[in-house]
Amino acid sequence: MSDTELETPPLATDRIGKEPIGRLLLSFSLPAIIGMLVNALYNIVDRIYIGHGVDPLAIAGIGLVMPLTMIIMAFSMLIGIGANSLFAIRMGERRHDEVEKIMGHAFALLFLVPLVMIFAVLYFMEPILRDIMKAEGKVYEYAAVYLRITLYGAVFGAMSPGLTHFIRSDGHPKTSMIVQLVGAILNIILDPIFIFALDMGVAGAAWVTVISQFVSLVFVLVYFNSKYTRLRFRPKYMKLELKLTGKIIAIGFAPFIMQFAMSLVGILQNATIIKYGGDEALTAMTIFFTVFTFIFMPMMGIGQGAQPIIGYNYGAKQYDRVKKCFKLAVIACTIFLTSGFLIIQIIPGILFSFFSKDTGSLRALGILTMRICTSAFPFVAIQLMGGQFFQAIGKPVQATIVSLSRQILFLIPALLFFPVLFDTFGLRPIYGVYWAFPISDLCASAVSAVFVLREFKAWKKFENL
Repeated sequence: MSDTELETPPLATDRIGKEPIGRLLLSFSLPAIIGMLVNALYNIVDRIYIGHGVDPLAIAGIGLVMPLTMIIMAFSMLIGIGANSLFAIRMGERRHDEVEKIMGHAFALLFLVPLVMIFAVLYFMEPILRDIMKAEGKVYEYAAVYLRITLYGAVFGAMSPGLTHFIRSDGHPKTSMIVQLVGAILNIILDPIFIFALDMGVAGAAWVTVISQFVSLVFVLVYFNSKYTRLRFRPKYMKLELKLTGKIIAIGFAPFIMQFAMSLVGILQNATIIKYGGDEALTAMTIFFTVFTFIFMPMMGIGQGAQPIIGYNYGAKQYDRVKKCFKLAVIACTIFLTSGFLIIQIIPGILFSFFSKDTGSLRALGILTMRICTSAFPFVAIQLMGGQFFQAIGKPVQATIVSLSRQILFLIPALLFFPVLFDTFGLRPIYGVYWAFPISDLCASAVSAVFVLREFKAWKKFENL
């Protein structure tokens, strides 16, 4: 594609700088929210099938390996979100000659980087599970089976979501949603077949995940070879250039390091839970995080919908539109989080019963876990959106600080200190693990608010010109 072919942006992209922000945010976020919710739903269905049809300890095994799979996904976010943010900013700046080069670099990096990570995790899998994560017995067996199989298809799992961002920023959020729905719905359909009909248990759930990720990637590639877009993944742009690669990594570093930190915290968290509460507490926490994912996914959808709007308008120097988009996104996230908080506080037992028939200590621990860990939910929207905001406007340093504040600055020290503190006062140390989450959420939200307000204040000199 020559530079003259993209002298003016496609109409679907051009509207990002003109339409009312509320309408834009709704049209871009709603498809993303639906796609995210369906993805969360298949994870929930996955756990329900496994909890009732295989073994509740299998839920603990899958929960144990989630931090490792999240590390690979972190590299997908590093490239996918970084490239997509640069893509949106360049479109807003009318620098259309660079967009396909950005896409080509993203394609190459999304294939190569996760591939290296997969081999590394496979090689060190046993010592990681046994020595670092303290997995034993059935929990280790379930974890090893699930991790090994999902790693075989992890390249698909990294490329599909990483490249789907470009469909949304190309002005087709509904198509992006459809790509997400295809994989999620296929997963929901195939799960009972592989787990029960083929009697494959945890291995069946893992293979279904691989198949669904591959099919989603196929749909992404079909879109970028269709009449609905002039953009293409061209081999000539897949030859990596150090300067452009550096820009993509710099902008994507904040969501990457946040996800990576979450993975490391997850490893520490799981080891701490096993230490103070055993396999039962790990099962309870995994069930909580499955429920939490369903609440958290709409936030991801809102963030994905807001990102191209913020990036495009920031590139076009329309700062009032950027502010309005961010504020509306925070309000929408607060509504979702408060609703989730109320549901969990009112009916935690019903939510727990979806995953396990246990009516004894596991149920009691699961209810307590959900209630404590969600107690700060109504106040954390600005923390969730703050990192995405700075990443969208191409400020990796601020984005990294805001994104890391919860995981590194507050949560890790809390996970190490609170159990000891609770034990000192004669309380169960596992309760200290649970309270580490809401305390960290509140502290990180305060940090995010300070950074965002400072950024808005700095724009006033430009708005008054």
